[in-house]
Amino acid sequence: MLSVLHYSQLADCRRLFLRNYEVMINIGVHDFEKKGEQRVLINVDLYIPLALSTPTADHLDEVVDYDFIRETIAQRMAQGHVHLQETLCDDVAKHMLTHPRVRAVRVSTMKPDVYPDCEGVGVEVFQIKADI
Repeated sequence: MLSVLHYSQLADCRRLFLRNYEVMINIGVHDFEKKGEQRVLINVDLYIPLALSTPTADHLDEVVDYDFIRETIAQRMAQGHVHLQETLCDDVAKHMLTHPRVRAVRVSTMKPDVYPDCEGVGVEVFQIKADI
């Protein structure tokens, strides 16, 4: 897990997360992978400044809604086949950073059904907005 101790820009942030979001997606470079969907587990951490995510009236519009994370992933999946997990992670991270309250993002994907002798194979990316 990412340690905010290494990133002073995140010291004043809240971490919002989605864990092991299971989706069926067209992903892969091999011919057999292009013929159907594969199970992929997606994890997302959003880092949001406390000043932009601390509710005073206990209203949803005061924070980043979890639906934003799920909808962003669904929009990427709707674009069709993707060859690489790296591409999927990069695309999801880029779109998460478009939210005006999000300062940084961590996205990982894992294909759990590739090899029978391990939990899965995957990729992770971490990005901080350049304009902070």
